[in-house]
Amino acid sequence: MSGFDKVVTSYEEAMAGLEDDMTIIAGGFGLCGIPEGLIAQIKKMGTRGLTVVSNNAGVDGFGLGILLEDRQIKKMISSYVGENALFETQLLSGELEVELTPQGTLAEKMRAGGAGIPAFFTRTGYGTPIGEGKEVREYNGHQHILEESITGEFAIVRAWKADRYGNLIYRHTAQNFNPMAATAGKITVAEVEEIVEPGELDPAQIHTPGIYVNRVIQGTFEKRIEQRTVRQA
Repeated sequence: MSGFDKVVTSYEEAMAGLEDDMTIIAGGFGLCGIPEGLIAQIKKMGTRGLTVVSNNAGVDGFGLGILLEDRQIKKMISSYVGENALFETQLLSGELEVELTPQGTLAEKMRAGGAGIPAFFTRTGYGTPIGEGKEVREYNGHQHILEESITGEFAIVRAWKADRYGNLIYRHTAQNFNPMAATAGKITVAEVEEIVEPGELDPAQIHTPGIYVNRVIQGTFEKRIEQRTVRQA
């Protein structure tokens, strides 16, 4: 990797520099659009004491759920925990610190962090446990609470296509949290399905400009479906 070329060829290089007690911002929603290989590399590295910011923690045995198996995650900042029994067990036992955050607020925390905005006011959560202890101001006749933005030492995202300069295109619902997460890391690593040469991507179609991305690696994906429901004959 040199100059503007951000492509790396190994997962070891992709996650180089990750250390214990760091914060990771992770894209994905359920199992859709998650950087499977990067998560597996974190598992392999055995990095511990992590704070992970993500909508959820995958499922038992897949996605971010595999990092719970060896207690690598110290704290989750997330919106939803319902698909992961191990997550629930560790939460109730006090092994895992969890900061539940409304989905829209979580997305805005990432976006604001990437934009250099330290905090913002929102109506969401006012009058609920989410708003306890937070500054309150009235705007246009409604009460708002102050939410701080969030950044991490690493952001890991999944994209459909990238060029060697790190420009990213996400496909369909894999956009979810990925575009916001990509802006919020000091080091952003994108795992992608296809890498093309600079100039091959339509500039009007790019979701994340390469200025936000530090490393790109081409991966292979299982694309597991979280829950499959079919109609009985």
